[in-house]
Amino acid sequence: MTNNTCLWCVLPAAGIGERMGADLPKQYLPLLDQTLLEVTLGRIHQAFPEAYLVLPLHQEDLWWPAVELRFLKRYPQAKLITCFGGKERADSVLNGLNALTALAHPHDWVLVHDVARPCITQLDLQQLVTGVKNHLVGGLLAAPVADTMKRGMSVNNSHQVSATLDRNHLWHALTPQMFRYEKLHTALTQGLEKGLKLTDESSALEAAGYQPLLIPGRRDNIKITHPEDLALAELLLTHQQTTTQTTREK
Repeated sequence: MTNNTCLWCVLPAAGIGERMGADLPKQYLPLLDQTLLEVTLGRIHQAFPEAYLVLPLHQEDLWWPAVELRFLKRYPQAKLITCFGGKERADSVLNGLNALTALAHPHDWVLVHDVARPCITQLDLQQLVTGVKNHLVGGLLAAPVADTMKRGMSVNNSHQVSATLDRNHLWHALTPQMFRYEKLHTALTQGLEKGLKLTDESSALEAAGYQPLLIPGRRDNIKITHPEDLALAELLLTHQQTTTQTTREK
């Protein structure tokens, strides 16, 4: 970052992946001879080798010790911090920030990324950092909506269209999302105390009265939610690797 600020990367990994229908949490499912978590961690570490990787984990996580050993063998310089996650994503992120209380400064940057988004590219990561580095609050990767968007309503146990929305100002929120440590910590704390539904970090900052920056990101930054998403992620990752190799050889 700069001489005056540090970067901390928080990757909440306390979910149990109910929608995947698997026997283990989705972050530990296999992906390209690794686990999903290892692939994502590797991408973040390669982009920011000096940053600490903070992982809020489920209290009954049985898989992390083995993954940690493999990851550190692959990336021996990686700096890892673990803590217990919470019931919801916002709780886990706040726990991760609390683990940094004695280490982070108020104006340090915190990059929060879904472990279920393994296809994040180095270019998008650098563009996010470049885009927000001089901002007082921060911002998030996002993709402009390309499809026609409908607002629905429930009628007699079915869903019907109530309106067609103007997509010109609509964006798909992605991760990473990157904010100043103190502002993010305060916004999450106050939002949870008020019982707000905080679906991402930006929503907490918005509730606190801020307007985060939108940084255009790639559409292949998909989130693994359903079983078929893993196969798609493998295709995307293989394509990205092939494209990168071809570019280097030119």
